[in-house]
Order: sequence, then structure tokens, then C-alpha cells
Amino acid sequence: MKRSKKGKERSKMNKTKLFYFFLTIFLIFLFVLKIYKTNINNIVIIGNSYYSDQEIIDISGLRDYPKSIKNLSFQIKKRLDSDVYILSSSVSKNIFLNKVTIKVKENYPLFFYSPESKLILYDGEAVDTKYDDLTVINRIPDKVYDKFIKKLQNVDLDILSRMSEIEYKPNDVDSERFLIFMNDGNYVYINLKRLENINKYIDMLSLFNNKKGILYLDSGEYFDVFDE
Repeated sequence: MKRSKKGKERSKMNKTKLFYFFLTIFLIFLFVLKIYKTNINNIVIIGNSYYSDQEIIDISGLRDYPKSIKNLSFQIKKRLDSDVYILSSSVSKNIFLNKVTIKVKENYPLFFYSPESKLILYDGEAVDTKYDDLTVINRIPDKVYDKFIKKLQNVDLDILSRMSEIEYKPNDVDSERFLIFMNDGNYVYINLKRLENINKYIDMLSLFNNKKGILYLDSGEYFDVFDE
């Protein structure tokens, strides 16, 4: 008995479906194999100033450009966030999984607090690490200390790097007054209310032909030039 035309069409259709099924399985296999063999070969670092790009790469565990599948985004983020000098991070990959973009917010050092021999980080955490840059040389009262840290967080890193020492130096009218010793030999009197004005330090000095002296920012903005 001859097979009906309808039966032949059904058989042909089943073979076509089977072909596409195996083709799909094969393509998925190739895709998975490609992913497994893909190495991270492009790393973009955003937001770092304290750490170099290479240090961020080392902390994230990507120094030797390893396989992408063995270094998932959440794993890389976990490594970064476990570092005391990184406040937060985000990690993303491109569709081909060979490029990683890392964004960090650093928990960089603010100052070395000499009275307690502690390094104070951006978030206020104190760690047992010596710091050779900015040093607070005397004790700050507790009611002023926390406010001091919050205000210092708003000072540009470039300006922080120009500071050598900070002395808590209140007077009869201002309990939040400080004296800053700059690396260039200048002195700056300032209070917490006006602390962010130190970000204009370089522009202010240019108005005085970069002479040496004392810059008063605690009650106005004027410069007392040292006798030459």
C-alpha cells in the first residue's frame, strides 16, 4: 500500500524539525565551548586615584588575564570589596565576556592620627598602618573629630597631597579652627565651616605670585606674606 501524501509531508516535517533541533544543540555547544575558552583580555578601570590600575587588577584577581567563565562578575566584585581601601565597586562584562569594566569608589587614607597612631580612611575607619603623608599632630575633641572627617572628605585629593600636617588650633571665638602646614612651606588657618575653600588653594596663591606666607581662610580670605 502506498503511503499517503499527507504521511510523506509529516515525515519530511519531522526530519526538518529533528535537523533544526540537532543544529540548535550543536550551536549551543559551540557557544558554550567559546565561552569556556574565552579569556579576559581587556580591563577598564574607572574611579581610582589612590590605587593604580595595576593594583586594582591584582586585587580583582585578573593579573594574568584568566578565563572569563572562572571569574564571574560577582566574584570579582567580592574580591574588590574585601579590600579595606575600596569602599564599593561594580563589575560588568561585555556580551563577548572578554572585556571587564570595573568602577571603584576608594576608601583612601585621609590622614595619620598621631595621638592614636592610626591611619584614618575616608569612611572614618582606623587601621594600624603607618602613613608618611598628611598627619594630624594633636588630639581633636570627639565633638569636633567626626565633623572634621566629614569635611575633609570633600577636599580634593590633589590638595590633600599638598598638606603635610594639621594641628587642631582653636581660639577664644572658634572651637573648630585648624592650622594646616603645606608642603610648599605655606601655612593655612581654616575652620570646619570653610574647610572646602582649601580646594581653591592653588588659585589663591597665584594671586600673590606664589610668595610664601600665611593664608587666613578661617575669617575671610587674605594672605600674610613672610618678610623677605
